Amino acid sequence: MKIISRSFLIIALLFSSITFPRSYSQEKSSGQISISGAFALYPMVIKWADEYKKINPGVRFDISAGGAGKGISDVLNGMVEIGMVSREIYPEELKKGAFAIAVTKDAVVAVVNESNPALDDIMTKGLKKDAANNIWITGRYTTWAQAFGAKLSSPIHIYTRSDACGAAEMWAKFFGKKQEDLLGVGVFGDPGLAQAVKKDPLGIGFNNIGYAYDATTRKQVKGIRVIPVDLNNNGKIDSDEDFYTSMDDLMAAIASGKYPSPPARELYFVMKGSPKNNKVLTEFIRWVLSDGQKYVREAGYIALPKDRIEMEQKKLL
Repeated sequence: MKIISRSFLIIALLFSSITFPRSYSQEKSSGQISISGAFALYPMVIKWADEYKKINPGVRFDISAGGAGKGISDVLNGMVEIGMVSREIYPEELKKGAFAIAVTKDAVVAVVNESNPALDDIMTKGLKKDAANNIWITGRYTTWAQAFGAKLSSPIHIYTRSDACGAAEMWAKFFGKKQEDLLGVGVFGDPGLAQAVKKDPLGIGFNNIGYAYDATTRKQVKGIRVIPVDLNNNGKIDSDEDFYTSMDDLMAAIASGKYPSPPARELYFVMKGSPKNNKVLTEFIRWVLSDGQKYVREAGYIALPKDRIEMEQKKLL
């Protein structure tokens, strides 16, 4: 009996000397995060939420798209914890407590139907800023011949967004205007506008790059073509202006500053006041600004520069 007791004592001492790692599940977050807003940010947030739940299965997400205007309205009215916003935050929104953190970048591009009879002229000559202004703002250009010098007198069917959104706001800002100044048939949402142009051989519109390109193939979405911008205004698309074939080419041009800003822009998470006292929320945002950035490119977005990320992270301290 003494030998058995001594054996148990030795085993007990051995186990007491081993340091076991604390269960990671005990450190994981749990709770719910509600998010609404910009179509531009929606696919990226879905990807972030899916990846975050793999390491924090106790966190539940309620995510809906409805435009940047809905996102900012929902968060300021306490209906959601995060508003997805794809434009700069207005002074009046800041006064109401809007607290914005930049999380990624993308851009808005002009699109036409790939069956447009003037497609060759459109692709080789490109879209001049002045021509775009006369299509969407002044209404002076009503035919493809006027806008692109094409041998096509058919009318341009202009499409814009009907919902308050960052894409339309940034596209209008390209001309020094606001969304309400844009001409065209109003269509709800990014998917809706892309679909309207796909169905209309004479249609022209604008989309966030995530709806103009396929995130898997990295190629332009079937049915529409992205219109290159004639940056130097010489009436043709030069080799250094031709970066639209793939999503990767365009993303590189945006990151380097070749593609104009606007309509290249930062995308934001907006809260009502600092989220510092909401542990579940701040941990998710910190993850987005760190490990979450590795999913940005594959989802079709542009990562923020390192110094910009550090600046946004400090807001959570």
